[in-house]
Amino acid sequence: MDAINHRLLEIIQDGFPISPEPYKDMAMSLGVSEEEIIDRIRKLQNQGIIRRLGAIFDSRKLGYKSTLCAMKVPKDQIAHVAEIVNSYPGVTHNYLREHEYNMWFTLIAPSKERIDKICTEIILQSGIHELMQLPAKRFFKIKVKFSVKGKSTCSL
Repeated sequence: MDAINHRLLEIIQDGFPISPEPYKDMAMSLGVSEEEIIDRIRKLQNQGIIRRLGAIFDSRKLGYKSTLCAMKVPKDQIAHVAEIVNSYPGVTHNYLREHEYNMWFTLIAPSKERIDKICTEIILQSGIHELMQLPAKRFFKIKVKFSVKGKSTCSL
């Protein structure tokens, strides 16, 4: 990985420009073209170095509700159920765990009623009735910044 990619990853994590043309702004600060920035980001995504590129908002301050959900999904149905769960825009994470309840996902929606409706839809579409909602009792905000030079940071 060259110096431009190192610096690009730092900007993406901790200084992404909030502007009408963020890629052009990054290009100017790195001394390359906007097309090169877009191409580099695409390559870093294809390599799995960048998994997701997007904003993170405090959904509670926007009036949204959230919950962690856990489902008991037979192994032969995991791909099908994951496709159903992931089709909802309010699902922010979906992952497997080695547990009786093996599929876990977070769900954000404008109201508790909407969360309940989505969970009911998921149950009906998947045929899986073992779905638990586990709303947070306390919130912790963790900021993780991955260093491309060997020292990552994490703070609460």
